[in-house]
Amino acid sequence: MTQQHPITPPPELVEKWLGLWPQDALLAAAQWGADQELEACCAIALTDPVCGTKHQRRMLVSHMRERRRPEPPTFKNQAMQALREIESIGSPFVNNRTDDIRRALEQLP
Repeated sequence: MTQQHPITPPPELVEKWLGLWPQDALLAAAQWGADQELEACCAIALTDPVCGTKHQRRMLVSHMRERRRPEPPTFKNQAMQALREIESIGSPFVNNRTDDIRRALEQLP
């Protein structure tokens, strides 16, 4: 008797991947598998007393998710980074013009 591996994708997901370009299918499958493994590790960390108190375990899981699945930078953050790069050129003309842009970006949510 054969046993299915715990992170074997469901057949409907495999069917969906088969309809993608090969590279996209590989990336989707790899991401799905990595997500399943992360969630399995988080489930263990939340319940295993060796990971500390209940509060410490929740913090550990939160940190694991933040570090392994970071949020992509917002457009505001990307724009601020681009502005810093432009300002690093050091041209007085450019830097005088960037003040208004910086103030406008800082007002965005």
